[in-house]
Amino acid sequence: MAQSGRPAHHPPGRMIRDFGRAAGGALIFSLPMLMTMELWSLGFYLDRLRLLLLVVVTLPLLVLLSRHIGFERTRGWRSDVVDSLIALGVAAIISVMVLLLLGVIDATTSLDAVLGKISIQMVPASIGALLAKSQLGAGSGDDPEEQDESWWGELFLMAVGALFLGLNTAPTEEVMVISYQMTHWHALALVVLSLLLMHGFVFSVGFAGGSEVSSEEPWWSAFIRMTLPGFIIALTVSFCLLWLFARTDGLSFDSALMATIVLAFPCAIGAAAARLIL
Repeated sequence: MAQSGRPAHHPPGRMIRDFGRAAGGALIFSLPMLMTMELWSLGFYLDRLRLLLLVVVTLPLLVLLSRHIGFERTRGWRSDVVDSLIALGVAAIISVMVLLLLGVIDATTSLDAVLGKISIQMVPASIGALLAKSQLGAGSGDDPEEQDESWWGELFLMAVGALFLGLNTAPTEEVMVISYQMTHWHALALVVLSLLLMHGFVFSVGFAGGSEVSSEEPWWSAFIRMTLPGFIIALTVSFCLLWLFARTDGLSFDSALMATIVLAFPCAIGAAAARLIL
């Protein structure tokens, strides 16, 4: 285990394996976005202040995520910052390689457009690079002990799950189309379904990594303690993503709320899944 504030020294084979995991995680988790036309366009025309905000917020998010699941178990914040910078570097390399191979960027693409397209793709790719520790490294014996999460820690992981799945959905036109054709009754039903699925995924159906409610604890206690805050997080992440991708510009409050509820459906699933797999 690494000492506080000091990066661990590992043989080259271990380092190559960890970088391979990071690259694999970045590719697997970001490939849907790398092949999404709306994101290619967003990288070109999205307001640079919003794009800068996305990149600036990503680094502290990665640092916090590294505290839970980095390339290795660490105790020092300096190691977590290094972990996060490595994840961003791997994400940038993967994004450039894939976008070049797909012909999305080439020698004729302006530098501003290239930086925009790469920056917006680096976010899910960097999250995927860090998630590779828990996903691609499962069963490797690297982390023999499970880490118990605090309530705030679990909420943070739910936010990461909501953000990750929301990033895959928010840029698409389908979110807005669905919100336009839905009635308020549809929206209410979707909220209820989102809450039921979140609660069922984590507490009821017995998925690996889920939580069990004590026989002495009423169902509504777990619902208020975890499910309801998780859904509020999903709603918040949904609105932030829609604003970031300029989907709420010019919308009325009612239209923006409907779009937020639509996006909160996959975000809620991502939040619930995060508690199961991270």
